[in-house]
Amino acid sequence: MGSGGLEPGQLLPPLRELATELGVNPNTVAAAYRLLRDRGVIETAGRRGSRVRPRPASTARDLIRADVPEGVRNIADGNPDPRFLPPLAKALAAAAHDNAAQPGRYLYGQEPVDAELARLARAAFDKGGVPDGPVGVLSGSLDAIERVLSAHLRPGDAVAIEDPGWGALLDLVPALGLKPEPMELDEEGPLPEGLERALAAGARAVVVTCRAQNPTGAAVSAARARALRAVLAAHPGVLLIEDDHGHGMVDLPLHTIAPATRHWAFVRSVAKAYGPDLRLAVLTGDAVTLDRVRGRQRLGPGWVSRLLQRAVVELWTSGAVDPAKVARSYRERREGLVRALRERGVEAQGRSGFVVWVPVPDETGAVSRLLHAGWAVAPGARFRMASAPGVRITVSSLTPREIGPLADAVAAAVGPGPGARFAY
Repeated sequence: MGSGGLEPGQLLPPLRELATELGVNPNTVAAAYRLLRDRGVIETAGRRGSRVRPRPASTARDLIRADVPEGVRNIADGNPDPRFLPPLAKALAAAAHDNAAQPGRYLYGQEPVDAELARLARAAFDKGGVPDGPVGVLSGSLDAIERVLSAHLRPGDAVAIEDPGWGALLDLVPALGLKPEPMELDEEGPLPEGLERALAAGARAVVVTCRAQNPTGAAVSAARARALRAVLAAHPGVLLIEDDHGHGMVDLPLHTIAPATRHWAFVRSVAKAYGPDLRLAVLTGDAVTLDRVRGRQRLGPGWVSRLLQRAVVELWTSGAVDPAKVARSYRERREGLVRALRERGVEAQGRSGFVVWVPVPDETGAVSRLLHAGWAVAPGARFRMASAPGVRITVSSLTPREIGPLADAVAAAVGPGPGARFAY
């Protein structure tokens, strides 16, 4: 496979047939297939056999992109506006001062979670209606999600994921040897019938983005949360993971689904509101899940830097970020672009956050034409499994003057039409 002798999608021989051909025990072939599946090289579909995956599980979807030539406006990267991120000098200095005053707090053998950070995180969870539970600190949302999945699932298990959805998560699941099951969604989050189909297909876990869903901007409404809880009530053994990475930069209320099942986790990172390079997320959930996650963390990195934890405490308590102001600015840019596109006959979605999703009939053509017109957008292939083509536009740094010309370019690139809802 590494040499290219087997093509993506190629069906592999049955176990006994290959064992006979190689003159080895069928158990040896079974073990080899299991290892390849666990490493994300092949995928198995029961009696339909095993096939080579379309691409190695470790090949990041971020590589599916167009190079941005000089002079082209980059609205593909998915980054927050740096002007809204707080300066870190004061927060890091406060952490360093605390380290000098109380050096014992920063040595081996201390509690892995800063007590003040845990208190502030728990208070924010309580305010948003997140159920009570212990608090952990991980190195970002994806680290937290990976550890929660690993705490409950084993290779071959299926995970329900939003489609289109976060490209990094679509990479992570097969890299863990797990099988992604697509869930359709609309602007209010995953569709109940999409969740039901994924569960019927054997999903043992489900990952839902609460707000600022990437790449569509969907946000779970109160009605949708109730509907999803009703579906999950019939599957109490399913693991529920909620990702609220938009906290601090969205103005829509949180509507959590937990605790619809016995095991659940709620993840909230500081990346979008305070800085991606802080690499910190707070996690809560049921006691069993948090115990497993924190126990495994102790055997690996041990803890997330307490200096960074103290810096985040300073950021949270100093008023360095005005969440309402940030959310308002992102909303104005997002809604301005969506409105301008619809005026030109192009449907687009973007209910929260700082991205807009535009369904297109020809993804490659749309990306190429926009690049030629001076705009680099993200191809939908980075975010899709079974859903229809589209492009993602990052509006975080758009200026009011750019919205009209960008809408003109998108309309010319994709052509006017009734548009397509992103639930398939």
